[in-house]
Amino acid sequence: MMNELIISFSSIFLAMIVIWRSSDGFQAASDYLGRNLTEGVRGATINAIGSSMPELFTTLFSLMMLGELDNFAFGMGTTSGSAIFNIMIIPAVVILAVTLFGIVKKVEVSKKVILRDGLGLIFCEFLLMYIIYKNKIDWYDGLILMSSYIIYVVYMFTTMKSNKEVDLIPDEMNKPSETPILKAIVYFDFVNIFFRKKANNLNAWSLLLFSMGIIGSACILLIHACETLAEGMGIAPYFIAVILAASATSLPDTILSYRDALKGKFDDAVANALGSNIFDICFALGLPIFIYTLFQGPIVMPESTLSDVIELQLSLIFFTIVSFYIFYFNKGLKTRHGFYLIGLYILFVIFIVKNAYF
Repeated sequence: MMNELIISFSSIFLAMIVIWRSSDGFQAASDYLGRNLTEGVRGATINAIGSSMPELFTTLFSLMMLGELDNFAFGMGTTSGSAIFNIMIIPAVVILAVTLFGIVKKVEVSKKVILRDGLGLIFCEFLLMYIIYKNKIDWYDGLILMSSYIIYVVYMFTTMKSNKEVDLIPDEMNKPSETPILKAIVYFDFVNIFFRKKANNLNAWSLLLFSMGIIGSACILLIHACETLAEGMGIAPYFIAVILAASATSLPDTILSYRDALKGKFDDAVANALGSNIFDICFALGLPIFIYTLFQGPIVMPESTLSDVIELQLSLIFFTIVSFYIFYFNKGLKTRHGFYLIGLYILFVIFIVKNAYF
């Protein structure tokens, strides 16, 4: 019993590390291919999609791998739990990283970015809530969610201003790698494996596709580990997904936003978190729903599972609105705002644990 729990936790940790390192490679390739996009637009599209691939794969594979009653709930728990993590923990990390170390006294984010992505996210959350509440989820619901994201992306690109400065390529992508190939393999340093000489479109696409394959494999391990852990703890896999699977798949978003914040790219740092949530809701859920229901028929959840999922969605809407208020109606985000957000996430975790056992 104890051995199974230790193995499950170790597998989740391993999956998290592999997802993180693979997402680094995916992100480096995405940054190169999308290097001409403006700040904010890049964060909400290229960065958001790249760092949200784990949520997409986790939802897609969970629908195929888990039992009929748990498959959709697990994917829903992962994406919604990840969305709450993104909206609470990522901005908190961004704020604390630059304010506690004296880089800046407060984080200032464009109100336009907050308004655009915040309202878009709230709309998508209410749309998802409606789809879940009717409790007969069909292929056209997935299509509606995906269409919403496509509209969002089209709007982003049509309103994007020209970006003539191309300074987004890291130094290690512009010069030959000095990292030994064996060390790069051991540390999952895919950037230095694929960009050993100099970045170009061919090796960027190769890195992108290879990273996707590794992320997908790690997500399969994550699903198996969460399922085994849930059995050992005597709770539904859904509750493990909301906290552990969600945190594991959100690690790339967190690290990416942290790096952007240290570079002073606060718009990208926050837009990545909000844009990732829009992608998670509309595409990481929409595409698996579309594929699964097209071949297997509508998804109908049992009453108890539906109740848990609705509570989770209401929590997501609540935390998003609270975060939107904090971001939009403050002239700058200070250290105390970071601690407020962490405190709110701790309350959410307590709420989930209570529901799992009581």
